[in-house]
Amino acid sequence: MELDEIDIKILKILQENAKQSLEDMSEMLKLPKSTIAYRIKRLESQGIIKGYYAHIDPYALDQDYIVITFVRAKYGKDYHLNLGSKLAEIPGVWGVYFVLGDTDFVVMARYKNREEFMKNFLEKLMSMPEIERTSTQIVVKTIKEAPNIVIY
Repeated sequence: MELDEIDIKILKILQENAKQSLEDMSEMLKLPKSTIAYRIKRLESQGIIKGYYAHIDPYALDQDYIVITFVRAKYGKDYHLNLGSKLAEIPGVWGVYFVLGDTDFVVMARYKNREEFMKNFLEKLMSMPEIERTSTQIVVKTIKEAPNIVIY
């Protein structure tokens, strides 16, 4: 689906503040509230807007132990779907990406500390027979982290 300039402006506004009122958006975009409401419903029905979320600061919840794990899997029928689903169910995991190259998956997770990481993540990985090898990186400092996608 092709988005026009108004759709893109609406998406940018909602991404910045999903609780933005139709009245405020109407003033910002110089459009009637009914037009904006219609376009938002259309973007939702087309699956472009999939939901509305609170942006919670993980550091405020002491979730600052970030791990990035590269997983090499044992090949088999539908291995990427089966193992990918198992990886996604691990507590603390917020991203699982099936990738091409020397590794099969990149897994992103957050924990409070090393002990929680070992108990909730590493031990679970080690018990999965579908995994051939892993390599885990621990994030030392976050330079940029944004939940928003770039909309052109």
